[in-house]
Parts: sequence; structure tokens; C-alpha cells
Amino acid sequence: MGLFGSKEDSEDLMYHAMSLMEKNQPKAAIVLFSKVLKQDSKNTSALYNKGLALNQIKKYSDAITCFDLLLQINSKDAAAINNMGIAMAEMENIQGASECYDMAIKADPKYGPSYFNKGVLLDKLQEHEEALNFLDKAIIIEPRKPNAQFYKGIILGKLKRHEESLNCFENVHKRHPSHMDALFHVGIELAELGNHKKAIEIFDQIITKRKDNVNIIYAKSRSKSALGEFPESLELLKKAVNLNPKTIRTWAKEEKAFEKLHSNEQFRKLVKL
Repeated sequence: MGLFGSKEDSEDLMYHAMSLMEKNQPKAAIVLFSKVLKQDSKNTSALYNKGLALNQIKKYSDAITCFDLLLQINSKDAAAINNMGIAMAEMENIQGASECYDMAIKADPKYGPSYFNKGVLLDKLQEHEEALNFLDKAIIIEPRKPNAQFYKGIILGKLKRHEESLNCFENVHKRHPSHMDALFHVGIELAELGNHKKAIEIFDQIITKRKDNVNIIYAKSRSKSALGEFPESLELLKKAVNLNPKTIRTWAKEEKAFEKLHSNEQFRKLVKL
């Protein structure tokens, strides 16, 4: 019997392939999943995980093929339908993605990722209120996972519902203290609510870990300007402009917190006003 000829060998291949997936080596894992499927074309675990790996390396069409083959074996596999939707969304097939998420929800109403992905899709379509409904369902199903609560905070911020947005980000950071993006958005929402001193404390806390993060530097500069601390604000703005000139100049020109600096020569030079 050949090297990959027995059931045990197939199980070994799956074990090694899954180990590669855990190590974030999807290309190498795909090779092993393909060997398993050569032995057993209806191995649902190999089909599913090969599809996930193909999504990771942005081979979305091939991923859809894997999920489609799996669904021919088990048409109610919510995870496979959901991940097929992700591939379709990446390929800009919005209608197909939306239908997949709906099918996944129907197949398993307790599978949280489908609600989350449907919410994200609806947000991109500017259907914010409907998006929030789906994210709320995802939060109810998987209350300990941060992604739906975090994304809900983003949408609420867009809708200028800053108190609610702040509450979302504070909840995420309380449960996941290492979630620096949630902490950053706590600072952003505090600034939106006019609490710039507290916002700066948050930004300083993050800057110790992310010294050259342009978003944090810019946010701190904005809050410093709002407090009338213009020399510090301009120094930070200069650093932000050096890191990302085009974006920061665009933001700074439109930012209300910098309006008092519009007649300042250093500011005008920095943002090319």
C-alpha cells in the first residue's frame, strides 16, 4: 500500500493540514486537503477546510467550488453556506452573498456568523438600521464574541449615536482588555461627545503600544486642538502628515476641531490649505 493509501494516512494528512491552518499556512494546507480528497472526494471536513483555506488566499471562485461540492453532500451545512457567502461578497456578488447568509440562517438559526456577515453586508449597502438588527441577533447568539458588538459600535458612530456607540466599545474592551481597536474607538467616541481630556488619556495609553499609528496620532492632535492646546496639536499633526500626507491633509481640512487654526501659518502649510 502506498504512502497515502490507508484510512490512517488520510487521518494523518487531515491532522497535519489542520495544524498548518492553525499556523496560518493555508497554501501548504490546501495541498494536503487535496490529497485527502483524491482518496475520498466526499470528505466533508477536507472540502470545508480547503474552502476556508482558499478564501484565505483569495481564490474565491475555487473556494465556492469546494463549498458547493460539500453542499451537494449536506445541503444544510450552515457554516459552508456562510463561507460561500463570504467568497461571493469578496467577488462583489452582493446578491449571491446576501442569499447565502439568508440560506445559512434558515439552515441553522443559531449559527451566529451568518447574522454578523449579513449585518456587515447591509451596512455596506447603507441599510444601517437593518444591519443593526442582524448584529443584535449575532450578539444574542454569541455574547462573548467581540466582532458583532464592535461592528455595532462602528455603525452607531456613523449614525451619530455616540453614547450608544461608546457603550458598545466599552463593553468589548471590558470583556477583551487586549482589544486595542475597541479601546481606540472608546477614545474616538469620548472625543465625539466632547470629553477630549479623557479621550487623550485613552490615546496615550494606546500610543505606548502603537507609537507610529497614524490614526491615534491624528486623533490626539484633533483633541488637543479642541482643547485649545495648539502647539502640541500642530506637533502631532506634523507627525501624522509625515506618516500619511494625502489622507491626513484631507481629514484635517474638513475637521471642525481645527477650524481655529485655519488662519495659523504653520497649519496652513502642513495641510496645504
